[in-house]
Amino acid sequence: MDFVIPKETYTGSIPEIEFGKAKTVRFAGESALPMHFFEGEFPNKPLIAFEIQDAQPDDYPEELSKVYSSVWDDPVRWAKFCASLGAEAIALRLMSSHPDSKDSKPNEVADIVKKVLSEIDLPLIILGSNHTEKDAEVVPVVADASRGYNCIIGKAQEGNYKTIAASAMAGGHSLIAMSELDVNLAKQLNILITQTGFPKEKIVIDPMCSAIGYGFEYTYSVMERIRIAGLLQGDEMLRSPMVADVGFYVWKTKEVQATQSDIPGWGSLYERSVMWEATTACSFLLSGAELLIMRHPEAIKITKKFIDDLYSERTE
Repeated sequence: MDFVIPKETYTGSIPEIEFGKAKTVRFAGESALPMHFFEGEFPNKPLIAFEIQDAQPDDYPEELSKVYSSVWDDPVRWAKFCASLGAEAIALRLMSSHPDSKDSKPNEVADIVKKVLSEIDLPLIILGSNHTEKDAEVVPVVADASRGYNCIIGKAQEGNYKTIAASAMAGGHSLIAMSELDVNLAKQLNILITQTGFPKEKIVIDPMCSAIGYGFEYTYSVMERIRIAGLLQGDEMLRSPMVADVGFYVWKTKEVQATQSDIPGWGSLYERSVMWEATTACSFLLSGAELLIMRHPEAIKITKKFIDDLYSERTE
């Protein structure tokens, strides 16, 4: 008697997100748990976006400085450099607007965004500085300035979701909704956003991220439970694509900053830091993330290879 693999019955599929103007990309759309190719359809591979910032970063450690220091004073050159490395999408983080940074005015930031959009043809994700009040001022202006470019805008949080969701909807963009490592909070934020009239199928859940060794297991479990609730338990408010903002959290850790002379037993800083980001990213793919935001080109290359190897098992 032939063995028949037991299969789960799913209640629906994750909405597919398509964004970009001159060039478009798609992610999500699957109808089964991550990499369960034998149980459902997986029309799109997970997408990796190269992160850039709107001003020279002051917190990039040595291994990132080696890669980007020649271009990071100009976001357009930085974006074009990432394109030359094979980027499929760009995530522009508006750190200059943070009150502890340059505290740039909304119109100043919007001018940078418009310049980037006019100079590159890659799909763009536009991220605020993660300062709730300042993002509520900046993101609406930026969303309007990028109207017609079909971007992904973020991040809407409990304290500013009304303003950011309204501006994303007016600009025709998709929206990243960030909650703080809790399944119920992620669901509640999605409910609140849809009550403003924003279409549910254009929401990307960000349950917050972490790095391996820094609360990773809990983050993984939250993402896993969100995906199970959406696909197996029929919870439509949790049936959304997910993003893992990997680079932002990984490159803050001691493991990617301490030199070999500081801690000889940890080995090569280059190998350690690249693998810390790549391993974190690959792990989040298994928890359900379909969109990754990353920094180091070599870590991205490793993660893409991991995706290609996994998806070689997909039935076309």
